[in-house]
Amino acid sequence: MDIGSITSAVFLGLSIGSVFLVAALGLAIIYGTAGVINMAHGELIMLGAYSTFMMQTVLGLPFFICIPLSFVIVGFIGYLIEKVLISSLYNRPLDTLLATWGVSLVLMQGVRIIFGSDPKYVEVPSFLSTNIDLGIVNLSTFRLFVMFICLIMVLATWYLFYRTTFGIKVRAVTQNKDMAASFGINSSRIYSITFAIGAGLAGVAGSLFGAMNIVLPTMGTSYVVEAFLMVVAGGGGLLGSILASALTGQIQSAFAFIYNDTYARFLVFVLIVIFLRFRPQGMISAGANRR
Repeated sequence: MDIGSITSAVFLGLSIGSVFLVAALGLAIIYGTAGVINMAHGELIMLGAYSTFMMQTVLGLPFFICIPLSFVIVGFIGYLIEKVLISSLYNRPLDTLLATWGVSLVLMQGVRIIFGSDPKYVEVPSFLSTNIDLGIVNLSTFRLFVMFICLIMVLATWYLFYRTTFGIKVRAVTQNKDMAASFGINSSRIYSITFAIGAGLAGVAGSLFGAMNIVLPTMGTSYVVEAFLMVVAGGGGLLGSILASALTGQIQSAFAFIYNDTYARFLVFVLIVIFLRFRPQGMISAGANRR
């Protein structure tokens, strides 16, 4: 085991953690703010990938422009879902779970009807398909790009929710909706905007994942399980999700380095289940004080 192998494993762990976090970030915002378990999160990721594909093939837009536009498109779809369906189901967790699961099936079948089941491909600039050779380690430029976008998303989300007036209102509604209403804060509007932001972040994740793999109507399923695990293990908040994603990525990379990727994923899931058995509130319990 040389320094190059160790460095490669650490970099791989960071990139895996970034992928986990990109998938989980929007879910963490929605769950941490409104307590909604969004079963359609994977399909929102899928819509981000298909939005990018359509903007490239129909409008001829470059990949870098498609990423923010995917945020807008999927965010608007999430806003409509919240207004039409979710807004009447708050404080009914089982109903929201079943409703969003139904939305996920509708979105999946709708995309299958429109685009078919054959795989689609998102094009990326040629320089993102290369590797950077630093001597002791080879770094994938696209994985570095994913880590960079993940960092931007985390910083932007942190700034929005902890350094703006909107963030103060969100945290007030999260802590005590009735008390926030007495200060003139419209909790319904806060929930709608927050749901749209979470959906938009899922759209950005879809753009990145569509470029990493093929685009299929069922692609969101492969990411949503890991996203839920990161949010639950982290405790439902932003900081907890970041810590859970980083730690899980490093653990999976270490096991994959010693054994193989399939065995590593199995062990990671087992460790998360064991961890939640003894600490069900997660690493940092963000929703314990919600009223």
